[in-house]
Parts: sequence; C-alpha cells; structure tokens
Amino acid sequence: MTNVLVCIKRVPDLGGEITLSADGMSVDDTSLGHTVSPHEECAVELAIAVAKDTGGEATVLTLGSADAIEQLRNALAVGCTGAVLLEADPGAYGPADVAAAIAELVRAREAAGTTYDLVLLGNDASDTGDFQVGIRLSYLLGRPVVAGVSTLSVTDGTVTARGGSPDGGTEIFEVPLPAVLTVMEGGIEPRYPTIPGRMKAKKVKIEQLTPSGEPAGPGRLRLKLPPAQPSQVSVLGEGADAAPAVVDLFEKLGVLR
Repeated sequence: MTNVLVCIKRVPDLGGEITLSADGMSVDDTSLGHTVSPHEECAVELAIAVAKDTGGEATVLTLGSADAIEQLRNALAVGCTGAVLLEADPGAYGPADVAAAIAELVRAREAAGTTYDLVLLGNDASDTGDFQVGIRLSYLLGRPVVAGVSTLSVTDGTVTARGGSPDGGTEIFEVPLPAVLTVMEGGIEPRYPTIPGRMKAKKVKIEQLTPSGEPAGPGRLRLKLPPAQPSQVSVLGEGADAAPAVVDLFEKLGVLR
C-alpha cells in the first residue's frame, strides 16, 4: 500500500499574451482564469494511478487562498480521495517557505500515524518557474529525490522513475520509499473531470489548515518578460521560378534527402 501526497498550485491560465503586475512580482491575473500547471496535472494522474495499483490513497494539497479550493476539487473529481488546503497568502511565500509548510504537514501526519510514502510535485509552476520546492522538500524530510520524472511505478517499497536525459535518451532511477519526485508533462495523459466526478467531489470535505511558520518571502527582485520575437517572412520566388528554392529549403529542413 502506497499513500501519495500530490502538491499543486493555483496559477493563471496563460492562454494568451502575458502581462506582469505593476510591481513586476507576479503575472497579472485580473482578466485571466485559473488552473494548475500541466506538470501538476500529470503528477495528479500518476498519484491516482500509484494509489490505485497499490491499494493506497492519493491526497491532494495546495498552499494558497480559499480560491484554490476549485483546483483541489478538480483533483478530487478525477480520483484523489482527500484534499488539504494550507490557507495562506501565496504571494508571501517563497519556494523555501512552501517546502517548509509541506514538510510540517508531512511530519505531523506521520506523528499521527499516517505516512505519505511518496510525495509528488510538478517540476515547476507555470507562473514563477522556481524549480525549487521539490528539491527543498526532500532535504527537509531527509528523503531521496528524483526531478523531471515522466513516468513511475512502485514495487516492493521501491519507486522506479523514468525521465528524459540531456542526450535525448531515457534515464531510469530506482529509489527506496519514502521519496519525493517532481513530474514533467509528456509521460502520461491526464484525465479530466467528468460530471459524476465533479458531483462526487463536491461532497468531499476539504481539510483547511494554517501553516505555523512565518514566511520569509520569495526573495524575488522581479519577473521579467523576454522581448517579443519579430516574425520574419522570406519570399522564395513567384510561380515556377520558386520551385528550386522550395526544393533547397526542403533539403535544408530534412524533408527531402
């Protein structure tokens, strides 16, 4: 039996042009909807699969305002069996603060007799891209960590994690439980809530707690948007005279050999 804690974050739904808040510290979400990062959608799917395969439970957790209950219920609607909201101002929490709050809950649960054998997180959040929480959490808990996982499986107290390597191949790691893993999208197709799933999720009581520590803050100077890349158009020619240039372009792109 493997109990899984999967951590998500409520983020702006960045479907169009991105603008920053006046202070440059966050994405301006005044006219945006909210969701979770694609990495975290895959982490939720993996958590549900591991819990089902091993007879355990998948609990979803987020740190944020009460608005994040919507994202927790979406995770419940696709198969998580419990949910925890660490109610706090997410803007006041940096990666180290978030990791400390999650570690506090994991330790408290363990002292009460509930162990999360596996903690899953997204590799990074789509709004700030900090890439830190999972690594910091593993150090706080004294657990092995594997970052950038695409798929995983649990057998006999060992988690086998697979992810991409810099040379384009696949890296495979085997680490003992309990462990912390960060997930990247692409290895598994996340499911989406059904109407019956949403109705069932509405009946689940979400546990609301408050972190005890005082956050140190993100330590962020500001976010910066890269300059827009100008579009370029090259005219290869007109009519039949363009044919040689098209063939040369196809050969350059590897379409023709």
